[in-house]
Amino acid sequence: MSILSGVSEFFGLDIGTTAVRLVELHNSGRSKALVKYAYVPLDTTVAMSDSKGDQQKLAQAIKDLVEQSKVTTKNVAVGLPSQRVFTTVVDIDRLDEGEIAKTIQYQADSLIPTPIAESKLDWAVLGDSPKDKSKVEVLLTSVTNDFIESRLDMLESIGLNVIAFEPDSMALSRAVVPFDTTVPQMIIDIGNKATDVVVTMDGAPHLARAIPTGSEAIIKAAIQNLSIDEKQAQQFVNKFGLSKDKLEGQIYNSIIGTVDLLVSEIEKSIKFFQSRYPQVKIERIIMTGGASALPDFPLYVANKFGLNVEIGNAWRNVSFPADRQNELLAASNHFGVAAGLAERDV
Repeated sequence: MSILSGVSEFFGLDIGTTAVRLVELHNSGRSKALVKYAYVPLDTTVAMSDSKGDQQKLAQAIKDLVEQSKVTTKNVAVGLPSQRVFTTVVDIDRLDEGEIAKTIQYQADSLIPTPIAESKLDWAVLGDSPKDKSKVEVLLTSVTNDFIESRLDMLESIGLNVIAFEPDSMALSRAVVPFDTTVPQMIIDIGNKATDVVVTMDGAPHLARAIPTGSEAIIKAAIQNLSIDEKQAQQFVNKFGLSKDKLEGQIYNSIIGTVDLLVSEIEKSIKFFQSRYPQVKIERIIMTGGASALPDFPLYVANKFGLNVEIGNAWRNVSFPADRQNELLAASNHFGVAAGLAERDV
């Protein structure tokens, strides 16, 4: 959802549930050079709230982050959280671009969950429909006008110039999937409140959904099943993860029920994708987000689906000095969306 075009300098801004993160790159060619990355932690209640007071706190946090990071521009590409975005793939008659736009507008009320008059629609033709060769498949995203306008007002109030809004899932896939990969890759981004699942193919998302289970639910399971406090639960889960042989398997046993709920939803996404595209197979899973670093979690997912699993690298397509590699890889799990936004070709 581009608002302005022809802007050469901008930074990516990811407004998450536990932190605000930004990345600025020098945009030259395929491999863009890292200029700045920074984050500020957020209280979850502030991030999720629509109240005026909390919106002001959020605006102040973003303003402080922008000032402290000393980014060189006020232009910004902003992520849209998956819980706020509806994404679907639809088959449309093979028409010219203007006619496709009209068809989508005409059919929108049956395609999206909110009234078209109250929604901002964006679409892109992906290619031939796998189901009907007389049709093309179109990636359709919608978000409510209210949400876009309130975000825009908040960011403009602190002097930022929003050049684009983009769903987090699209930004993330741009950052962690190799440029030249055409085969399907599944990205699992485990956030605090929710997990984003995206399947990309030929450089574009063909499935995107948010599962309302994240690392918070895994920690809560440990708190309840082990009768320990939140700090202890976080320490134990982060240290032992899904290791069955640590602490007599107590941590594993306390969280595996919640993990399996998440894994079963991921499995549904795989089956849905395979039913639409029976000729292709997901080649690998890329895991990112905080919980992807839990011991033995990627291995558990790999064994469950019989697929290669790798940990996503937010800086895969970014160049940076070699002496910063350890520092950047340590932060990588949390910067995929911000890096992907900064990698946009506006």
